[in-house]
Amino acid sequence: MIRTYARPYRGAILAVLALQLVVTLAALYLPTLNADIIDRGVAVGDTAFIVRTGGWMLLFSVLQIAATVWAVSFSARISMGLGRDLRAAVFHRVGTFSSREVAQFGAPTLISRTTNDVTQVQTLLFMALAMMVSAPISMIGGIIMALRQDVALSWLITVAVPVLVVAVGLVIRQMLPQFRIVQTAIDSVNRVLREQITGIRVVRAFVREDVETARFGHANATLTDAALTVGRLQALVFPIVTIVLNVSTVAVLWFGAGRVQSGEMQVGALTAFMAYLMQILMAVMMATFMSMMIPRASVSAERISAVLDTDSSVAPPEHPVTLPAHAAQIELRDVSFQYPGAQFPVLEHVSFTARPGQTTAIIGSTGAGKTTLLNLIPRLFDTTGGSVRLGDVDIRDLALDSLWAHVGFVPQRPFLFTGTVASNLRYGRPDATDDELWDALRIAQADDFVAAMDGGLDARITQGGSNVSGGQRQRLAIARAVVRRPDVYLFDDAFSALDLATDARLRRALRPVTQDATVIVVAQRVSTIVDFDQIIVLDDGRIVGQGTHDELLRTCPTYQEIAQSQQAAQDEVAA
Repeated sequence: MIRTYARPYRGAILAVLALQLVVTLAALYLPTLNADIIDRGVAVGDTAFIVRTGGWMLLFSVLQIAATVWAVSFSARISMGLGRDLRAAVFHRVGTFSSREVAQFGAPTLISRTTNDVTQVQTLLFMALAMMVSAPISMIGGIIMALRQDVALSWLITVAVPVLVVAVGLVIRQMLPQFRIVQTAIDSVNRVLREQITGIRVVRAFVREDVETARFGHANATLTDAALTVGRLQALVFPIVTIVLNVSTVAVLWFGAGRVQSGEMQVGALTAFMAYLMQILMAVMMATFMSMMIPRASVSAERISAVLDTDSSVAPPEHPVTLPAHAAQIELRDVSFQYPGAQFPVLEHVSFTARPGQTTAIIGSTGAGKTTLLNLIPRLFDTTGGSVRLGDVDIRDLALDSLWAHVGFVPQRPFLFTGTVASNLRYGRPDATDDELWDALRIAQADDFVAAMDGGLDARITQGGSNVSGGQRQRLAIARAVVRRPDVYLFDDAFSALDLATDARLRRALRPVTQDATVIVVAQRVSTIVDFDQIIVLDDGRIVGQGTHDELLRTCPTYQEIAQSQQAAQDEVAA
């Protein structure tokens, strides 16, 4: 993933590599200069050599600092850019998903993969460029420079480095499964918290605060326990590194002192050898530190890749067909649909035609497949059998943008975005004027309460439209569809939150606007659809009746049952 998304930053990465090389070479040369000062300056009292060599040390130190600053700056820019590109890639991929893929992953995990998981990969790249790049150079260079000082002590390197690698590697091996648990636990916390915030009214209405608190506590405790386990394992690394470093220092002094005493080695060379051994072990420590980050980042990369590698089940056609202007006729030909993994299909052999200038209603009992049927028309799902045609063209042969441009959709649960009334209405058509917005609001019977809001069209709307009532939210969603003036209107039970009088006024105001368009309405109330041109009655995913209200009352037992039950309920309320 890093190789793929870091490709645009190849120039900057090469600059980081060059700068890190400068940093490492300067760091490797400094102990040698220090050894020369001790052996050739301090030991013989040559003050001029000390000052001259000290100047070179100062110059290399300044060069090292400057190169480090530039390297870290470039590393930060590269990693931030990669994180930005990854988040954009995940966002755009999720934007292509159909409802099936969104349900497959779930909103909480998609959010955490776009934020937390991308951050893990981004942090790994930054640390790799800022630290890991110099580690192998420092280790190899340190070994070479240490051998130049004294070959006889080199056996200390062959002992210290493997001990450090093996000890830290065993700890890291235990961390990988814990990182998987941590990322899954973050998903669980996000999911529970999202459900509780979204359903806070239901929680309070049923006095379930204690239950929800316990549920969140369980998810939170799982995350805490996993994070503590990882933290304990990480805490073992630094004592191990400290012990190895200190023991190595003592060993160098112990065995080097004898060589200095025998005249086989000078004090400055011993000091330089010890500095190089520390550099080698620090390089190994940096590599192992990066190894601690790699498992978690690899888990995050797998989760991100799972999103990026998932193709939408609603795929755009390779050779899209051009749709004629003002194509409005909707035809379903022997349509069937079954959710993945479901035992039985939701829809079976559904066929009907909805023509321009007509209003078609879809009615049936709960679970009959009404909403699923409506979702097939704008390709929120793809049929598993048969075809849906718009203007005598199979919608699977149309570019998705072309299809959606002809459809105005009001879902069962209308959603409003954070912003203003105007920004939400212009979601349907960005170039709509204020007069067109007010006209759509009048048709949707929403102009009165919008006018009463502070700011009118500029009145604030909170996330999800939580600062307006359910009926107001529905009317604003209807106005948003009306602003678009599409060729096909799809209303998924969009009048359920309206009283009968408002419902009647709204449908009456809609008629002139939709007289040349195809209108399909999913309805629950028979009183809403009595004057519709065509009524489709669904039962267990099959059409059991089709016709006008009067025809269905004579010929369709299921429709008769629905009408009678609603009439009986109204009579009971009236009594």
